[in-house]
Amino acid sequence: MTTQKMARGTLRAVALAGALIALAGCGRDVTSSPGGAPNLEEWVADVQARPAPPLDPLPVMQQFETFEYAAQGLRDPFSDAFADAGGSGPRPDSNRRRQPLEEFPLDSINMVGTIGQGSGVVALLMAPDRVTHRVRPGDYVGQSDGRVTSVDEGRVELVELVPDGAGGWLERPASIALNDN
Repeated sequence: MTTQKMARGTLRAVALAGALIALAGCGRDVTSSPGGAPNLEEWVADVQARPAPPLDPLPVMQQFETFEYAAQGLRDPFSDAFADAGGSGPRPDSNRRRQPLEEFPLDSINMVGTIGQGSGVVALLMAPDRVTHRVRPGDYVGQSDGRVTSVDEGRVELVELVPDGAGGWLERPASIALNDN
């Protein structure tokens, strides 16, 4: 016999032994009940026959003291009590006509260029809807009543009106710079 034939015979013998071992593991357990599952019915019956464990007692409800609110006639701390204070400061003009760039936040508006020279420079601002608008000093931009104060070759300067928290308004400087993209 050649070495190759002997190797094949040995390989077959090993494969046959492995198959026999695997089949031996699949055999029926001799200790199992005649119904099939080994003692499963007995275990289920034993668990169902045990008494249920006792439940924890319900927690005692805490009693709270009732409170009657009797300050209806006093000043409301959440009303606009400071609205009359600071009447001489800047205020937004509620009667002026809104301009197209006031519907967008200031940080979403980009400066894309300028047109003109000297004091006649007009800024080109692109809104998020990809529409380009011409802006001059005195125009309004952004959602905080931002009034354009100056336009130069690379920047638009403006002043926004923001609430001061006490019923008045503060002027806050802001700017939009030319994009280098």
